[in-house]
Amino acid sequence: MFAVVQTGGKQYNVTENDVIRVEKLNSDVGSKVNLDVLLVSDGKKTVAGTPVVDKAEVVAEVLAHGKGEKIVVFKYKPKKNVRSKQGHRQPWTEIKIVSIKM
Repeated sequence: MFAVVQTGGKQYNVTENDVIRVEKLNSDVGSKVNLDVLLVSDGKKTVAGTPVVDKAEVVAEVLAHGKGEKIVVFKYKPKKNVRSKQGHRQPWTEIKIVSIKM
């Protein structure tokens, strides 16, 4: 059984016991989170939502929070002595898919 879930503006294809990194969630480590289900399939029957499947449920457990690798943003204007350097580290949350129900 697999499902397509949406969180943080992105879609993920997940099965049970998958560990994925998603955009940061405001949940404590060890807590359970319900995700929006866009599509769910058990191999024989596939149900697609408009936009979400009403009776489907995907429960995930929050494992950890962290930050990604640093990305350096460097902008400059030639011949004008204008330079700006900025760094960014995207926060993420690691979750484990506990159960998928149709």
